[in-house]
Amino acid sequence: MNTPPGSHSSIELPSFPGLRSSVCPFDPPAEYTRWRLDTGLPRVLTSHGRTAWAVTRYEDARLALSDPRISADVRRYPVMAPSAQDAEMPPAFPRQDDPDHARTRRMLTGEFTVKRMEAMRPQLRGLIDRVLEEMTAEGRQPTDLVRAYALPVPSLAISLLLGVPYENHAFFQEHAATLARLDAKEDERTAARRELFDFIVALVKHKEREPGDDLISRLLVERVATGELSHEEVAMIAQILLHAGHETTANMIGLGTLALLCDPHQAARIRDSDDPGAVAGAVEELLRYLTIAQDMVWRVAVEDLTIGGQLVRAGDLLTISLPAANRDGFFRNPDDLDIGRNARGHLAFGHGIHQCLGQSLARVELQEAFPALLRALPDLRLAVPLEEVEFRHDMATFGVHELPVRW
Repeated sequence: MNTPPGSHSSIELPSFPGLRSSVCPFDPPAEYTRWRLDTGLPRVLTSHGRTAWAVTRYEDARLALSDPRISADVRRYPVMAPSAQDAEMPPAFPRQDDPDHARTRRMLTGEFTVKRMEAMRPQLRGLIDRVLEEMTAEGRQPTDLVRAYALPVPSLAISLLLGVPYENHAFFQEHAATLARLDAKEDERTAARRELFDFIVALVKHKEREPGDDLISRLLVERVATGELSHEEVAMIAQILLHAGHETTANMIGLGTLALLCDPHQAARIRDSDDPGAVAGAVEELLRYLTIAQDMVWRVAVEDLTIGGQLVRAGDLLTISLPAANRDGFFRNPDDLDIGRNARGHLAFGHGIHQCLGQSLARVELQEAFPALLRALPDLRLAVPLEEVEFRHDMATFGVHELPVRW
């Protein structure tokens, strides 16, 4: 059984997240497989220099994400306490525990129902078609698919949903990138969060004077006016959704497209399918296989408990590897991409009460983005060798920094 955090010098510990192989960049680091096979949990040094237990098995991850003895409020861990500047802002609801988390989430759940997201599908389809038209009209080849397609699609979608002006997308993307950089200094992260927050506070106050048909305006009318939320709490909610909307789906589109270009047979199955259910299944498998959240899924034990045969003490920090868990033996031949498999039960959106609020929106975006791209550009191909693609090893959300393509 492994020794508890803090009992040895952190110099001896493996870094988390680990470095992926340049030969198989879609696969989690090789040591994650070894950790799943070992007894107990490995101790690691996180990207922020904290010592933690790494959770890499499927069942252990589900437990760590749902057990009430494990808290999402990592401020309980002394070295994770917020800076003085961050402490002035409302807490991020995904980092809260119930009842505070449930209170905020109940106010937002109706905005992200499957029915509501399905109603947005025609609008999203039109948005995607416009982005494709603009990309092909430029006639510039090779083109960076991240800049031309993977980023604009989710950026436009989340801006539309929140009522945030899309013309500010470069500002949001720059600050989101700072927050996702594993090597960013804490003062850089704090400054990025503060600048984003101040911008959105000003936007919230503007929308109070001139409301529209969007989530921020509805929260102002339905929750701020009744005293349930403050302007600052609405701004923090919007900031979280905006950040997630820019980062996660954009990286899934970029990395997912690359995975399909490396497997033309499976790309053709998506391109040629007229079955929405088959396309939806393919998206679930891409989510499982790629699982881009490679860092920042942190929890802290509030009681002593055993996970995977490992005694975890109250106050210990855990870092949960969703990519490793989704490659566990819960799935048959988990290291193979098989868009025909039933990937139900994957953990790409997390698990338990903190499961991703915007997952229905992400699913609809991906279900529309992949087929539309492959059908509009049937000769789409990489413009550089795979080994020249710059992967996001340095970011909390995995993907590609650029994806040069031709068609």
